[in-house]
Amino acid sequence: MTYSFELGPIRPPSESSSLLIRATRNCPWNRCKFCPNYKGEKFQIRSVAEIKQDILSARFIADRITELSSAANTRSGRFWHLNDIDSQSFQHVALWLRGGGSTAFLQDANSLIMKTAGLVEVISFLKQTFPALDRITSYARSETAARKSLEELKELHQAGLSRLHIGLESGYDPILQFIDKGVTTADNIAGGKKVVASGISLCEYVVLGLGGREMGQEHARQTAMVLNEIDPDYIRVRTLAINNRMPLCAEVANGNLIRATDEEIIIQERLMLEDLTCHSHFVSDHITNLLQDMEGKLPEDKEKMLSCIDRFLALPPAEKTNFEVGRRTGIYHTLDDLNNARRHEAAEQAVYQLRNGSKEPDEKIIFALMEAFV
Repeated sequence: MTYSFELGPIRPPSESSSLLIRATRNCPWNRCKFCPNYKGEKFQIRSVAEIKQDILSARFIADRITELSSAANTRSGRFWHLNDIDSQSFQHVALWLRGGGSTAFLQDANSLIMKTAGLVEVISFLKQTFPALDRITSYARSETAARKSLEELKELHQAGLSRLHIGLESGYDPILQFIDKGVTTADNIAGGKKVVASGISLCEYVVLGLGGREMGQEHARQTAMVLNEIDPDYIRVRTLAINNRMPLCAEVANGNLIRATDEEIIIQERLMLEDLTCHSHFVSDHITNLLQDMEGKLPEDKEKMLSCIDRFLALPPAEKTNFEVGRRTGIYHTLDDLNNARRHEAAEQAVYQLRNGSKEPDEKIIFALMEAFV
């Protein structure tokens, strides 16, 4: 018998150290134009028995790693000769243990769609099997949360569900319709508020630049309005990145979406931040974000975050270009890196190579640099 368990394709960056347990396969909606994941794949809800067997396999692997690490005094860490453990599962559990072994994430795109009784059983079993877990989280859709009763969500929280990650994307209905999100602003507010009322921590995701140039201001202002209504624990922003695996790529090609530049997106982000009156942690932790290090608690850190944006906007045009190219090529991580002479020169060389006879690198080149990381 080989001990292994299913691993889905994605999880939030904040769950990079979490044990991944696959409760559902793929996405029940799977039509969002900005999302490349799960396309062409069938959605399935796994049986509770299957999920519990995966949890037991993860426990077995964790125990074997602990035993062998102790026996070898962790000198070599080479346990790949084990015939009864699948190497991918082994590696995942080993990295999870190395990261502290205290959090778990239920995959894939919307585990909340499971029947409440079954999901409660899975969460309870996960907690019993791994008593050291102090956080269990999952992706969800706001309309799924809205369909659950408050009592059901409270039951899930009591069982051990700590946090839900929900893709708000935008608070502007015409954008939600354009990207075929399958939810309305009313759904987002109803689902989000119900999660907050249940005691489950809520993380809402916003896609910067999703309104392009035409709907950018409405995207910023209306998204702030919705977030203020929900008042989630976390707001995490991602910058729109497009590749040919996304249906949105065709909308750009046919001119239905005119993409906003980095600077235009930062201006839109400032509008949104300016209007936020909620009490959320604002996090810009994604590789696609130009100002990735901008983070703070609202409302007390709002001015600090606005100052970070204003610092970028106040740069001379050549320095803005230098920073954009430096960020998009991995030379820079923060605005402070502009003061590093070695990195600044490396970014300047990258700008020079990308000019291709023009005064500044074309915005399409900047997009391509960003999307190389996605």
